[in-house]
Amino acid sequence: MTNVESPTNVEAKAEPVLDQTQASAEDVNGTAQFLAPVVIAMQALALNGKQAHWHVRGENFIAVHKLLDKVVDHAREYADLAAERTVALGLPIDARVETIAAKNPLPPMKDGFQNYGQIIEQVVADIDAAVKVVRDAVEGLDDIDLSSQDVAIEIERGLVEDRWFLSAHLATD
Repeated sequence: MTNVESPTNVEAKAEPVLDQTQASAEDVNGTAQFLAPVVIAMQALALNGKQAHWHVRGENFIAVHKLLDKVVDHAREYADLAAERTVALGLPIDARVETIAAKNPLPPMKDGFQNYGQIIEQVVADIDAAVKVVRDAVEGLDDIDLSSQDVAIEIERGLVEDRWFLSAHLATD
């Protein structure tokens, strides 16, 4: 049996594994600076969306219930997309529950059962907060890494579409 030693300083700042990319360490770290908040926002949106999914009530229950599952699935996919781009560039990503809780950019989610209109307004507010984080990434990545910017743009497009689908349930005309 071999004796394998564990690293003693796991909390040390990770250096990019530059043999995975042609980018400079500065560009890789800059990219991670913008994509890490996107991962956090998407994970928070997935958690809040699932909370909303379980607690929606009212005449549009089934449609909103199912749509919220799609929002959750999309948020998870977007988190994965941004996280994998960061890891592909050679840096780790921190999306542990405690990190998401500490850095969550979304407004507080009400607890308990709510009418579908209230739930939609809450999730739309969450999406709006997440879109702001993503748009900051789109802008910040413009001078750093266009491929990573494309990832952020793809996420923004999907969030805007999910917002549209949810908001349509609140139309009065």
